[in-house]
Amino acid sequence: MTTLKVGIASYEEMKARTLAVARGERRVLSTEPKVWFTSTESFARILSARNRELLRVIAERVPQSLEELAQITGRAKSNLSRTLRTMEQYGLVTLNRAERGRVTPKVSYDRVELDVLLVPR
Repeated sequence: MTTLKVGIASYEEMKARTLAVARGERRVLSTEPKVWFTSTESFARILSARNRELLRVIAERVPQSLEELAQITGRAKSNLSRTLRTMEQYGLVTLNRAERGRVTPKVSYDRVELDVLLVPR
């Protein structure tokens, strides 16, 4: 697996960056974060100890459905579904949809690296 590089930026900073890239004024470097959070608090919520444990369980046990994951973790399926959809938005997991609506979670990265700019450039 690989490392997901994430950054912290306000909505306005992300929008300005995206527009500059779209206008050709700025290139996205391979060393830059691929995923952005609007605050350290939102980053901490997504990668809380409980959610990191969930990712570990998924990677190690390879559940074949949300039902199986719910049985393994003791968490409600609806809670897992909501948490995993959020994690999917940030690229932390992929949710493979199979026959009869079955969803199989898969961890996308084995590491997350946080890039925080303290002083504006």
